[in-house]
Amino acid sequence: MGKATGFLEIDRQDQKYLPAADRIRHYREFTLPLDDKDVGKQAARCMDCGIPFCHGPTGCPVNNQIPDWNDLVYHDDWEEAVRNLHSTNNFPEFTGRICPAPCEEACTLNLEDVPVTIKTIEQAIADKAWAMGWIKPEIATVKTGRKVAVVGSGPAGLAAAQQLARAGHDVHVYEREPAAGGLLRYGIPDFKMEKHHIDRRVRQMEAEGVSFHYGVNIGVSMSFADLKAGHDAVLLAGGAETPRDPTLPGAELEGVHFAMPYLVQNNRRIGGEDVSKEEPLLTTGKHVVVIGGGDTASDCVGTSFRQGAISVTQLDIRPRPPEKEDKLAIWPYWPTKMRTSSSQAEGAEREFQAVTLGIVGKNGRVTGVKIARADEKRRPIEGTETVLRADAVFIALGFTGPVKAGMIDQSGVELDKRGNVLATDRDYRSSMDKVYAAGDMRRGQSLVVWAIREGRQAARAIDEALMGATTLPR
Repeated sequence: MGKATGFLEIDRQDQKYLPAADRIRHYREFTLPLDDKDVGKQAARCMDCGIPFCHGPTGCPVNNQIPDWNDLVYHDDWEEAVRNLHSTNNFPEFTGRICPAPCEEACTLNLEDVPVTIKTIEQAIADKAWAMGWIKPEIATVKTGRKVAVVGSGPAGLAAAQQLARAGHDVHVYEREPAAGGLLRYGIPDFKMEKHHIDRRVRQMEAEGVSFHYGVNIGVSMSFADLKAGHDAVLLAGGAETPRDPTLPGAELEGVHFAMPYLVQNNRRIGGEDVSKEEPLLTTGKHVVVIGGGDTASDCVGTSFRQGAISVTQLDIRPRPPEKEDKLAIWPYWPTKMRTSSSQAEGAEREFQAVTLGIVGKNGRVTGVKIARADEKRRPIEGTETVLRADAVFIALGFTGPVKAGMIDQSGVELDKRGNVLATDRDYRSSMDKVYAAGDMRRGQSLVVWAIREGRQAARAIDEALMGATTLPR
């Protein structure tokens, strides 16, 4: 619980950012970490709140034991804090950087708008663990002789693969791209999480016995039947990649793209992969419009600024949210309130209640986006139409489920009403024998922390099915 009176004596202090004018000049992470002494003070603010909502179902999907490792950090027992944190989360350096921190919204101190800086403390624990050499391969002492395939190396696939390898299984991860990480590597920009964090986890997992097979597209370069025949179990963890298409008039114009091809190409470029054979998606010297109000849209904003965009406007069909939520009506659940991401704070113009009517152009190239104000039912209000100047437009309206062509079609698995692979969060079994599903491919687009949870739980279900019992945590 930290210091009993810490929350009364110590003010909330969080990490700061480099100034926007400096950070948009590069793609590196730009947070300024607290030193150990200040992290210890922040951990001391964790109070004896009776029911710690921070790690219950409303706070942390992986059920991090937040009060416990806060207390350990306060008492300067960092090494035990590392062990405690890793007991529930395989990759805390990922979530400590990119999780939106529902745990802090659920913190009892958030009733006074000063929650414990849980996310910052989590990142500090994980980063110190790597710096001190405390994170080492955990190699299974007994091998089971069972062979498991994991399709996809995003956070769900990586978490499942690591857990299964530690249980003694022969784990093979099949990844379509040249490197592991899924959207951690190819979707999330480096300025939010640099990719060396993924690389060192892959090295750890390889030392634990996980085999990575890159450039293998199941359902295309390898049939699903061959994959299934060669393994005792198969976990589908390929994510939800089909973009939500608003079918806007003018979407075929040059300069209009879905968000992910833009982000993926830039991440590949920054990562040193060859993109010379692709159409360059660059915003240098352009007026950019991003359609969508979520995290992917925000990533397009930050990337556009770093590429040298003249202006970036983000369109959100939702009304402008209140600056502050009604605590007594919402807490400890995730509230709808005005939030400004670091990318938006770099100079984006935000348009709320903006219905995109279509995209206009000249000589086959985009020149603007036609919008109108939305009423309470998100319908355009007549007479409010206007055209925003645009040389580049990115559509970031989320995803509708996994890609069906190839692996899903060949597997024969049953889909749910939303087009995701049908499986419960109890056993993660699909409708096909020895085939399982986890992560966004099962639950739909979600957070990295939810993917890690699903991967861990799916690993337990697979281990139990193969061995009749399991010691893996749920």
